[in-house]
Amino acid sequence: MFKRRKQFTLGHKILGFFWPQIGWRRATSYTLHRLARMPGSAYSIAGGFACGAAISFTPFVGLHFIISGIFAWIIRCNILAAAIGTAVGNPWTFPFIWTWLYKSGEWIISGGNPDYSKTPEFGVFFGNMTQAALNFDVQYLLETVAPIFWPMFVSGLPTGFVIWWIFYLPLKYIIQKRQDRRLQNQGGNVGGDEDR
Repeated sequence: MFKRRKQFTLGHKILGFFWPQIGWRRATSYTLHRLARMPGSAYSIAGGFACGAAISFTPFVGLHFIISGIFAWIIRCNILAAAIGTAVGNPWTFPFIWTWLYKSGEWIISGGNPDYSKTPEFGVFFGNMTQAALNFDVQYLLETVAPIFWPMFVSGLPTGFVIWWIFYLPLKYIIQKRQDRRLQNQGGNVGGDEDR
């Protein structure tokens, strides 16, 4: 009954993942609307989304859903909102996130004297890392992956902490306002029905 007349092809779905058909502004507004209508407190929803966003700033590519869900569960936040929050890490933002993590991690580890002469190709790096992990190739992981992964991990901890607060504070305010408005509208409708 509510299905589209013309179904999206696989190509349209992939393109929509990289660039929303409705535009970024409406997509953001729609996401905020969906978050505000989720069951739970403003803390739970905003905290969950912030968990997903924070975990996106770690080098654990492929595990963001699981780690953000565990993180949200530990601090008693909405796990579904955490899954939505992992969308902060996407094909548009990952190149910037990974470059930031690697370079700032190198800076932290070197004590302010980093060697940026060997900046990795991240797409190849994560592909090789996944392949090595699936094949249990410990030697490859230690020799090739660790020198790149370690700086990213070191930087990911403080960066994730800051990102959590950057998303949590405004989202909690926005979601609380929307929830309060919805409650007022429901109360106004009830009062209006009683007057009739």
